[in-house]
Amino acid sequence: MKPGNLLFCAAAATLAAAWIGGAARGEDAPTAAARRVAREIRREALLPPNGPEGRPLPLASHWNAGTVRNTFDADHQIGLIQAGHHILPWIGWPSGDPHDERFDAYFGRLLRYFQALELPISIRGTQWNAMLVGQEYRDGPESQWAGVISPDGKRVPRLSPFGAVQPWQDPAAEYVGTAAMKRAQAIYPEPPLVLLVSNNEPPDLRWSKHGPLEEISKRYLDRYGKGRDDPFRRKVVAEGWMERYPVMFKAMREAFVSDAWRANLRFVGYGAFGPAHLGRWEGWKVYSLITGEWTAPDWHYWQGGSPSYYTNNWDANRDHWVFSTQVESMNWVFMLDEAWRVNPNFWFEISTWDGNEIDAWMKGTGAETPRDLVQISRSGLSPEERGSVDAKLAKKSKAMQYLVDGQTYPPERAAGWVQFGLWLLRPRAVREFRGHATPLAPVEPYWMETVKAVDRVWNNEPLAEFWRRGALVANTAHPHPYQVGIPPEYATIPRWYCLDTNLDPPRPWDLTTNLPVFALALVLGGGGAGDAGGAGDAGDAGDAGDMGAAAGRRWLVYAHAPLADRCGVEVAIPGFRKITVDVPRRGAFYLVDDHRVATVWPGQDRSAEGPAR
Repeated sequence: MKPGNLLFCAAAATLAAAWIGGAARGEDAPTAAARRVAREIRREALLPPNGPEGRPLPLASHWNAGTVRNTFDADHQIGLIQAGHHILPWIGWPSGDPHDERFDAYFGRLLRYFQALELPISIRGTQWNAMLVGQEYRDGPESQWAGVISPDGKRVPRLSPFGAVQPWQDPAAEYVGTAAMKRAQAIYPEPPLVLLVSNNEPPDLRWSKHGPLEEISKRYLDRYGKGRDDPFRRKVVAEGWMERYPVMFKAMREAFVSDAWRANLRFVGYGAFGPAHLGRWEGWKVYSLITGEWTAPDWHYWQGGSPSYYTNNWDANRDHWVFSTQVESMNWVFMLDEAWRVNPNFWFEISTWDGNEIDAWMKGTGAETPRDLVQISRSGLSPEERGSVDAKLAKKSKAMQYLVDGQTYPPERAAGWVQFGLWLLRPRAVREFRGHATPLAPVEPYWMETVKAVDRVWNNEPLAEFWRRGALVANTAHPHPYQVGIPPEYATIPRWYCLDTNLDPPRPWDLTTNLPVFALALVLGGGGAGDAGGAGDAGDAGDAGDMGAAAGRRWLVYAHAPLADRCGVEVAIPGFRKITVDVPRRGAFYLVDDHRVATVWPGQDRSAEGPAR
């Protein structure tokens, strides 16, 4: 997980810094709100992706396991559930001495609470297969080497899609066949769903990034020789992973001692999805395994994926540009249809990150307290302050990059951005990333915007209806702006879902074109409903459409303005008509039909404690 590799810490290291304080046994008696929300969480988590109920309602989750004091710890997570928030419970990988009081204070406490409510759980894991290129294997027999062997016979510590297959069974004993994992199963023997969420960033051989395969891999050279074209290379690399990952997953599943755990496991990989960057620049295929048979191989062996909806601090993307997560992620819509054709039960969630390393953000703003951080980010920096920001700090914080640009970064801006991704993709969960030692307090106002965006779907009847049954509306008046090297078979696939507005800049656009407003729509009725995974209706955004044909149809329009609240924005609904609405930074929802434009939100949501649908 970016930035860099998300460090996996064994319990001996992680729990040494854990917060032992908090509730002892018996102090986490579930509230009425917790029991209600647990039933809802369980029901939706167990639904199929596109069954009779439509798209399951979303859940909020986290990569920070909460093993370090004052992070996203057990007190925080239990508090969210006790208050009736819709989260997918998360926990670190059970490890260490299960008889140690620190094990019980963290793992025991959370698992007992989850068991009392019969909650599904997600367990944050490392890249289990990385161990296969460790020193022990480098010194062992070649037949047990799962890594790369160079043409001159040297062992390179990168997993190879042409390497030994049998060692891929070994992570099962290392990570599952442990006393700690057995104790976790004993504490919570029958969870309804267990997601093993891998960080999924092992050192591995890429089809092109590390050089021509015949110059890197002896096993590839011996098997296929020289002179193969790029599609062939991508295909055989993908097929190698498609053979090896299931070996690891099967062995790990069989290593669990609980029948319920074995039956209810799903392996979910960070980034285990298709290329959001499809078509963005001429080198995009170097970072993909696209072939004529698949856009990505991941859904052929992972049971779920958590691709990154990230404004990375290390690249130039902005939440208000064409080079943005909002625009990139539109590529995932058709890929999700492909994934479900291969695996109808594929678990699709998204990982989010705002690109901020907290130390750089705090130091860059000069904030001394979490409240200061939010206030300074909300009000911005003076020209003198912008000129004095340390460039090294700005590189580690996307918020600092915005502030240096003369912008502001309040929680409302983050809310609008996250909410766009939610409604574009309608994932099972949105899993925020923060480093394992990131304190909760400075980022809690931003994290809680994600929690509230998820709760909003549950607590607002029109939103819940459109989430389940609405069809995403493609804007076929324009192609997606990423058009470099698009294979011919993708040319007619809808990939553009931004609605036209009167604030759009003149075309053509480049990657740094500023988009003042991002708007999308879902449609229900008139034959446009029920296609939960597809593109939905399409039309000419500049045409008022056939008003008779529109009878009985309803649209939900969502729009957000990253840089400033916008009043009186004209938004064109493809195949229907134009509407004029206000678009705040936090985002707004509007219900549209033949006769009216009604504000759905901001407005009166039901509280988290209210009844659910």
